Amino acid sequence: MKNYPVHTLQLSNGETLAYRTAGSNGDVIVLVHGNMSSSVHFQTTMEQLENEYQVYAVDLRGFGDSSYHHELNCLRDFAEDIEEFVKLLDLRSFTILGWSTGGGIVLELAADMPERIKKVILLDSVGVKGFPLFKKGSDYQPILTQMHDTKASIALDPVQVLPILNAYANRDKATLKAIWNAVIYNLRQPSEEDYELYLEAMLKQRNLVDVDYSLLKFNITHDASLSSPGSGRIDLISAPIVILQGLKDYVVPYDQAVEMKKYFGEQAKLITFEEAGHSVITDDLDLFIKTLKENL
Repeated sequence: MKNYPVHTLQLSNGETLAYRTAGSNGDVIVLVHGNMSSSVHFQTTMEQLENEYQVYAVDLRGFGDSSYHHELNCLRDFAEDIEEFVKLLDLRSFTILGWSTGGGIVLELAADMPERIKKVILLDSVGVKGFPLFKKGSDYQPILTQMHDTKASIALDPVQVLPILNAYANRDKATLKAIWNAVIYNLRQPSEEDYELYLEAMLKQRNLVDVDYSLLKFNITHDASLSSPGSGRIDLISAPIVILQGLKDYVVPYDQAVEMKKYFGEQAKLITFEEAGHSVITDDLDLFIKTLKENL
């Protein structure tokens, strides 16, 4: 994997956003990573695109080499950072891709910047009504009638959150690797060298509970979810949307992509990767790049 140097931009809110860039010709594409990751996870993608496109991959606030001075309470908080980022770089017409949590962030950004974003690409994205996070019983199974509702409650979740927080605190790469192999790299793992870089990037995350809370509360539709009444901001999104979804995704169920397509109707196109999970970039990079280029 080619490693790209880190650049930084100072935002008006006091935060510093780190980013990597590749290519100097062609259309502009901005890459927004998901939870437990950073721009490092997009470096193989950047390497494949740099001869034909201008590529920017950002570290979201609290991830990677970006700062984390202020907590985040919704995905739109992340989007507002990216909004200032693209304005500072004077990116006026670009495609934006969001992976997983990043998908929700780019949807919020597309609602706020319809004049600049010409296409939205959602890669194994959180659904338009967020990601449920249920409380757990004494048997560690989800209580389907009880949703977490505070950050304090989320932080104590013994299955989905606390083990990751402990792994971060203890720099426990073995636990992180086991989690990713079970639900993200369940079909194919990256090389040992690349995996080590990804693990180091994961350990830089400082905002896990903020992200989980934001995912829980995310809902851009007019229909209430179990944890949010819905903002209706879906109406503000005018760019065409391409939904790329792995059929064997253990993180975001495929039916979330189907639901998203239903909400956006003819505005969106759903493309299914039959033999991919939550990381088609790892499962089949060639197929991902070919499909991406065909839809840019």
